[in-house]
Amino acid sequence: MTRSELIEKVKLLPQSPGVYMMLDANGKIIYVGKSKSLRNRVSSYFQPISRLNAKTAKLSVNICDFKCVYTDTETEALILENELIKRHTPKYNIKLKDSKSYPYVRISNSVYPTISLSRTRKNDKCKYYGPYTSSKAVHDIIETVSRTFKIASCGKRFEERKQVCRPCLNYHIGKCIAPCTGNIPPEEYKAIFDDIGDFLNGDFVKVIDNLKCKMTEAAEDLKFEAAAQYRDRLAALERLRENQKIISDLNTDRDVFGIYEGETLCVIAILFIRSGRLIDKELIFFSSDELTESAVLSDLVMRYYSTHEYIPKSVLVAFDMDDDDTSAVAEFLSSRSKKKVEVRTPKKGMGRELANLACENAQQAALQYSKEQGRSSKVLEHIYEHLALDSIPMRIEAYDISNNGKDSMYAGMIVIENGVFKKSDYRSFSIKTVDGTDDYAAMREALTRRLTRLRDALDGKYGVSDDPSFSALPDLILLDGGVGHVSAIKPVLDELRLPISLFGMVKDAFHKTRTLTDGENEISISHVQDIFTFVYKIQEEVHRYTFSKMDASRRATVKTSTLEKIDGIGPAKAKAILKHFKTVTAVKNAGIDELTQAPSVSRKNAEKIYEYFHGNKSEVKK
Repeated sequence: MTRSELIEKVKLLPQSPGVYMMLDANGKIIYVGKSKSLRNRVSSYFQPISRLNAKTAKLSVNICDFKCVYTDTETEALILENELIKRHTPKYNIKLKDSKSYPYVRISNSVYPTISLSRTRKNDKCKYYGPYTSSKAVHDIIETVSRTFKIASCGKRFEERKQVCRPCLNYHIGKCIAPCTGNIPPEEYKAIFDDIGDFLNGDFVKVIDNLKCKMTEAAEDLKFEAAAQYRDRLAALERLRENQKIISDLNTDRDVFGIYEGETLCVIAILFIRSGRLIDKELIFFSSDELTESAVLSDLVMRYYSTHEYIPKSVLVAFDMDDDDTSAVAEFLSSRSKKKVEVRTPKKGMGRELANLACENAQQAALQYSKEQGRSSKVLEHIYEHLALDSIPMRIEAYDISNNGKDSMYAGMIVIENGVFKKSDYRSFSIKTVDGTDDYAAMREALTRRLTRLRDALDGKYGVSDDPSFSALPDLILLDGGVGHVSAIKPVLDELRLPISLFGMVKDAFHKTRTLTDGENEISISHVQDIFTFVYKIQEEVHRYTFSKMDASRRATVKTSTLEKIDGIGPAKAKAILKHFKTVTAVKNAGIDELTQAPSVSRKNAEKIYEYFHGNKSEVKK
């Protein structure tokens, strides 16, 4: 459509909320937005180019059509917008990390609660805290909580055990209060987890005051051992407080959004302040091509909190937002959190200082990212020159084979894009057609399967581009092996007409890659330090990933074979039971009633399972 036709089409839009999608000349969605007045918002993109900022102008000249979906409320529009952005990943929208990949701290609702990491927030009676920025952060938190509050970390389900047991080593070295002994009443153990919940919410003051009261009461009742335990917890919490930076005199919870806009890169830094202390931060990187106008940034804030359970009472943003956008964000956050949430751009005082701190964090992250990208770009250029490649290898794929010495083999594929490991594109292949431990044949099967998918994607065959990792064309393939491996794969590339550079990583006696081979010549890299270091990291990572897949398969096989020894439990049922309970230990600790909740497990099956692990089923409490 011409620009004049688009302007006429805009005039037909209603003054009502909804979502709009901008399309390019190929009909591809390049931007998704929402507004409480579609006509006003969409018309703003078709003003004279001179009135638009550089980024909006860049989008505007690429708009060849648009379409809209009307909604009853702006909140409905936000939800739909978020879904469309995740589905289409438009070029000019800021991409947020999928909420499914954010981990939570989970506290179970059992008689004796347990704490664990969860990748999903289920609609059950458990309590979830987070989400957090990484699984490492969650593991660190769980370790800190276990050490500070001395809760059990063995994963046993104490309320389902028929008899109490002797405490393990953790009790004797003062790391656990041993609920397994039966000496800790359920209500007392749950009270500890109430304190843990307050701790995870950042309410140190409440936890400390509560522990001080309990310590005093225990001392007055002459329960000196209990008082000593409360004292130790208090000391541990005080040490944690001292290690956290106090950045506000106000004992409040705040999230602070800062932004840095460079020529090619923009970064948003989010500081998490709990009870006046900085406890964590998150960074969001996106291209400068993606819009950063008020409406886009306000949508980003709302989309961010649509995937987060906890919303503080105050959200500070270092960037200017229109009054209408600010009000919409505050209304949305207040509705989600069921309490009034303040959203503002501070101009002075402590709020302005916090906003500046967030912006400084964003700027430092951008500088660090640019330095790393610079180093990555240089090593890729050196590889291009040293190996005499046709182009700089912006996408590298590396492959390795792992086997258990019997009848199970796996191939691992890792991806390096722009010099950085791209774990979301890692894939593994269970080798199906190779008998024994023939590495060459296994490598050939894996690469044939992967490259056939690529060839189909390049030929535009239906349905083959569902997996973006398989439809991406690599510039360089590295194999963990030598001439034999390269010779096994070259015919596959030739048959599929794929112009991809191929090299084997030849290891020395110390298991380090010293040379690369194209099947005919060996090229030394030991004297080129940056290439040697880069290739060594690739070699280690592909080995780690492939072995982890093989090990996980082996463990699963051992677990299912254990259950298959039970009368009436075959391979399919054993797999279903393990999928439900996750571990054999959990199956062993489960009661008969709980076992029947697993798929395809009858009462009779449950009794057989319990008898296998515990003996006489009549002695157990159902």
